[in-house]
Amino acid sequence: MIRVLLADDEELVRTGLRLILGSEAGLAVVGEAANGREAVEVARSTEADVLLLDLRMPELDGLAVLRQLADVPVAVVVLTTFDTDANVREALAAGAAGFLLKDASADRLISAVRAAASGDAVLSRSVARRVASELARRPGVRPLALTDDLTAKEREVLALMADGCSNAEIAQALNVVEGTVKTHVARILMKLGVRDRLQAVVTAYRSGMVG
Repeated sequence: MIRVLLADDEELVRTGLRLILGSEAGLAVVGEAANGREAVEVARSTEADVLLLDLRMPELDGLAVLRQLADVPVAVVVLTTFDTDANVREALAAGAAGFLLKDASADRLISAVRAAASGDAVLSRSVARRVASELARRPGVRPLALTDDLTAKEREVLALMADGCSNAEIAQALNVVEGTVKTHVARILMKLGVRDRLQAVVTAYRSGMVG
């Protein structure tokens, strides 16, 4: 069972999230917060796996919540209507496991929660494309390894990663089991000499494999 916390100052949003997640097998909403201070308190008092966190909240904003929860073993997925590059970069730098826009579909939300709980990084497609592309264009950065050493299947997996897909979504797209995708991702990171999915995606943009 994946235990989920909801932190959003709008009750209607929390109600919608609770209904979506509560109807899915294997997911349970175990706590809610209407402001940043409550989010910190609930996260510290509840052994939850995933926290869905709004960035714009009273008392403490989402970034402050992220920083205060740095020592709490909960995967935080930022859920917001604001997708500016600065917000994304700051949230990821503060320890967010992912960044999802509030216009995401119910299926995408559920997939993101499951992915975060399993240690997978989650970025909405539009966010993944823009942030990785912006990072890839930064001047004065040494070009990363090209993707020439990747197999055809690994290149296909990397392209889906660049599109913001989680391991489960990649598995579905390629009609393989999720364990196979995890193996491909691990090999991609090793071959590219990078430590995480975002760096792998940046490499894909820099090498011209996606754009």
